[in-house]
Amino acid sequence: MIEKLIRKLKNDPDYKLESSHSNRDLFVIAGDRFCQLIRGLFLKPCLKRSAGFVFAGSNIKVKHGYKISAGKNLILDDNVSINALSDNGITFGDNVSIARDSIIFCTGVIAHRGIGITIGNRTGIGARAFLGGQGGINIGDDVITGPNLQVFSENHNFADINHNIKDQGVTKQAVSIGNNCWLGGGVTVLAGVTLGDGCVVAAGSVVNQSFPLNSIIAGIPAKLIKSRDAI
Repeated sequence: MIEKLIRKLKNDPDYKLESSHSNRDLFVIAGDRFCQLIRGLFLKPCLKRSAGFVFAGSNIKVKHGYKISAGKNLILDDNVSINALSDNGITFGDNVSIARDSIIFCTGVIAHRGIGITIGNRTGIGARAFLGGQGGINIGDDVITGPNLQVFSENHNFADINHNIKDQGVTKQAVSIGNNCWLGGGVTVLAGVTLGDGCVVAAGSVVNQSFPLNSIIAGIPAKLIKSRDAI
């Protein structure tokens, strides 16, 4: 029954539970989702648009929800914090999940209004992610990430040694992560980076330059290891 329900929600006739679970485990899982669904009913009217269910964990914090558009079955786990103040707001595709303790925001300081964030269909953002969309972040479809992902799209200017860094303004540079990418735990993506479709980024990498589709990259700073086309 749980499997059939998930198939319907995800609109995926091929979905199946790969592991067996006891009735007790399934009851706990279903109970958690039901509680998230109830909380989501109270969050849903605060959003600009929502095409389906919203599942909201405990202690969710959403500011400027009128700038958030969501597709079907948005999952926001416990302690997720979202501030959508920006020019374009935040757009979530269908079946997006944001794991617990993640922070998603678009404007750092009011003086420098941010651009916004788009996250594509079926993308899962791991626990404790930090997405700063001041300069714009676009994450494609079917992207998966490990915990502690950090994505920055703005840098402080610091060239003038006669003035405080905080008074020298900022430079915004958009970040784009293509479809079907896998970013491991602890990955940092810096402003101005574009990752093509199908890229794999090793855990702990710091990505400060762009890479073409199907690249496997690793290191600090990240370097090309090989292409998935060559495997």
